[in-house]
Amino acid sequence: MSLIFRMIMLLIASKFKPRLPIKYPKNTLTLRVLPNDLDINLHMNNGRYLTICDLSRVDMFIRTGLARTMQKEGWMPVIAEHTMKYKRSLKPFQKYRVTMEITGWDEKRFHMIHTFLVGDRIVAEGTSIGCIISKTGTISPEEVIKTVTARLEAKTHLN
Repeated sequence: MSLIFRMIMLLIASKFKPRLPIKYPKNTLTLRVLPNDLDINLHMNNGRYLTICDLSRVDMFIRTGLARTMQKEGWMPVIAEHTMKYKRSLKPFQKYRVTMEITGWDEKRFHMIHTFLVGDRIVAEGTSIGCIISKTGTISPEEVIKTVTARLEAKTHLN
């Protein structure tokens, strides 16, 4: 399955999942290793893990309300740093879960952990540092959280 179809499926499915808190969200995606995820060793390509981490962040953006806020404010998410530790291979058509959690933030960036699991066994772990930017520069995580929270509260009061 092409990545664009996986992204479209995620965009639709995320809208029907429960909302996540903007502070310290944690989400889980259940996926399967597809033929276009494989490298010449017939296991999931190391670069594909990074793409799956991107999908997981998109799910989190939608479910926290951050995606809509970024769209309204003209903000963009950017990954500044990402590392992966690979412990076991993911084989063709193998089912796995990836969890993503925002573990904290500093004055400019959010800190995230991505965990790939088969059953209860960790097969890969990654850490990411990312930020939200606008035309005027980096938006502090505190401002991001405040803006998303205010937007969701205003929406709740209108309903």
